[in-house]
Amino acid sequence: QVYLVESGGGSAQAGGSLRLACVASGEFSRLKAMGWYHQAPGKQRELVVNMTVDGVADYVESVRGRFTISIDQDKKTEWLQMDSLKVEDTGVYFCTAEIDGMWWSSWGSGTQVTVSS
Repeated sequence: QVYLVESGGGSAQAGGSLRLACVASGEFSRLKAMGWYHQAPGKQRELVVNMTVDGVADYVESVRGRFTISIDQDKKTEWLQMDSLKVEDTGVYFCTAEIDGMWWSSWGSGTQVTVSS
């Protein structure tokens, strides 16, 4: 079983910054990639970024240039640095990870980000 636990988030004004973190735990052999989903109010989850532990990242257009993902493979942790925040970045962010050949997602409460104008 793999567990993904998010932290960080909170409230910020448009143009501000926030930083999210996610730690993967459980019994597994290989962490290959991690990423983040964003679920805006009333909408479905959208994958906004994922990155391999080798550093190959793929950002959705709406966050490219504003968000930066990083992974510490040894710590089994990822971070999402969110800069130049926009109101539309508001929502719940969920962690995802490719571990032992499978994609796992956090189906807990995620971490809330609220951006005000």
